[in-house]
Amino acid sequence: MKVIHPPGTLKLYSVVIPARDEEGSLPETIRDLYNTLQAASIPHEIIVIDDGSRDGTWNVLGVLKKEILTLRPFQNQGEHGFGRAIIYGLDQIQGDAVVIMMADASDDPRDAVKYWRLLNDGGYECAFGSRFMKGGIVIEYPKIKLFVNRLANLFIKILFSIALNDTTNAFKAYRSSVIEGCRPLIAPHFNLTVELPLKAIVRGYSWTVNPITWKNRKHGIAKLKIKEMGSRYLFICLYVWLEKYFSRGDYRRCTFL
Repeated sequence: MKVIHPPGTLKLYSVVIPARDEEGSLPETIRDLYNTLQAASIPHEIIVIDDGSRDGTWNVLGVLKKEILTLRPFQNQGEHGFGRAIIYGLDQIQGDAVVIMMADASDDPRDAVKYWRLLNDGGYECAFGSRFMKGGIVIEYPKIKLFVNRLANLFIKILFSIALNDTTNAFKAYRSSVIEGCRPLIAPHFNLTVELPLKAIVRGYSWTVNPITWKNRKHGIAKLKIKEMGSRYLFICLYVWLEKYFSRGDYRRCTFL
């Protein structure tokens, strides 16, 4: 986890938020995020991808755009899926650093500020969060999902021999060069949440872990379906594992600037 970038070199922080049927959550999510980033004097853009919503999500984004000038809403006109929406958003970013956040206000904007400082001031290429390390906070996590989450993350931790116990959480930040270095991104659904960090780790980018806060959504319903995602998560994990042990370093980044 060698730090290779000089501090203070980042210019713009891009926030990518996939949204499907999130009209109830978006006003709070976007306003809190904007106010927090403004208070921290972080130059930013907020990219929200409406991923085939059937409610008033797009209309809500139109209203918020008039209020929040850094908001850049898009509609995913192609195939839908959580991973596809994020990839679409990553294709739109103008910043040299990016954080992926959820539309349901489960992620704390103050942690996004900490990520920025780890990337910009600390020089790391990736800033990962853990809800389950010392200092992490979890509020009203459904018990069954929590049990499955801990088993899945333990499996990943052992499989890749990494000191990260919350790989499946989408809320992570990267320098834009890392995103480009991890392409092509192939996970169309929630399994993108493990493809990105595992590829970044396997390909040799510097990273660190910070405790974060997570709280359950107030509005709408969760989109993650555990029964549908199990085999997809396993596929992506094995896909990156094969790269780690059998590619002979063909995809690793250069260790020097």
